[in-house]
Amino acid sequence: MWMFVFWVLPLVAIVYLGWHIWTILPWSGWWKSGVITLGVGCFLLLFLSVARRFDTLPLPVAQLAYEVGTSSIMVMLYLVMLFLVLDLGRLLHLVPRSLLYHNWQSALAIFVLIFAVFLYGNLHYKNKVRVSLELPTQKPLAKDYRVVMLSDLHLGYHNPRKELARWVDMINAEQPDFILIAGDIIDGSMRPLIEEKMTEEFHRLKAPVYASLGNHEYYAGSPEAQQFFRDAGIRLLIDEAAVIDSSIVIIGRDDRTNMRRKPVKDLVAAANVQCSMLNVQSYTIILDHQPYNLERSEQAGADFQLSGHTHRGQVWPISWITDAIYECSWGSHQRGNTRFYVSSGIGIWGGKYRIGTQSEYVVATIRRE
Repeated sequence: MWMFVFWVLPLVAIVYLGWHIWTILPWSGWWKSGVITLGVGCFLLLFLSVARRFDTLPLPVAQLAYEVGTSSIMVMLYLVMLFLVLDLGRLLHLVPRSLLYHNWQSALAIFVLIFAVFLYGNLHYKNKVRVSLELPTQKPLAKDYRVVMLSDLHLGYHNPRKELARWVDMINAEQPDFILIAGDIIDGSMRPLIEEKMTEEFHRLKAPVYASLGNHEYYAGSPEAQQFFRDAGIRLLIDEAAVIDSSIVIIGRDDRTNMRRKPVKDLVAAANVQCSMLNVQSYTIILDHQPYNLERSEQAGADFQLSGHTHRGQVWPISWITDAIYECSWGSHQRGNTRFYVSSGIGIWGGKYRIGTQSEYVVATIRRE
């Protein structure tokens, strides 16, 4: 199934778009061939980025190649949707045939429309939405806690140190008691994080950071990623718990990529034993990157779970697919006494576009009722 999605569908889309570009452009065959070859070349950069072929290139060149390659799949999606609408219009005799054959006005209009859509998507991505969240509880707390929650930073070629520095300033401005990150801090290659010394930005954070692994940490190489977290001063929780002020227990689950990770009920039970030894009843938070099987956290008696991973599809209409796959693909959710928040991420994978979704960070207040 996944082989069909990642290989067959793009090939069909390339043939479909190639035919439309050939017929709509009023140029000679050489010029048309050049445009189509350029488009195919941009798309092939996507596979080179996934295969980590950019690590030997100069950093600015690698960053540009990554941006172009990962953006091409989104541009292809929107071009396919546009031409499908036009072809449907032709079948219904609503769109004249001349509009799609050797028509430079139509070609220019399509270019301007696609450019405008992705310009908006890029500007919308740069706008980080602040989400406020109230988490009342009847459990005893040492005080009210202000928490900044993030997921899916995807630091790497397309989210460089300059972008991370801006996010650190935003987090510090909230003056949190602690910071939670639900996985995918790293995008893929460790090279840009090391070369740009991104650990130095994490040391500017004025509150302790607790994080769980995501699937992209496994793509980057789990041992290397874990070393990066240690160097950055991040408390990485891999199927383990941390206690804050004898009031809050933070449980970080290993990512679902590891099929042998511990069940959430065992992690919560172990945390409860730890709390009983301290003679306290703590508020339990779970960091679990991928929001599958939410009922298990509810059954385990967790108070709150923070997840990410979905990006809510990044661009419409992929958001419809993530909404169909997950019980909750974005936002607040509740099962029984357990609250959930699935973040669409402050960063993003691939091309930096948000269409119909948002890049966000959550500012939560945990307070006793």
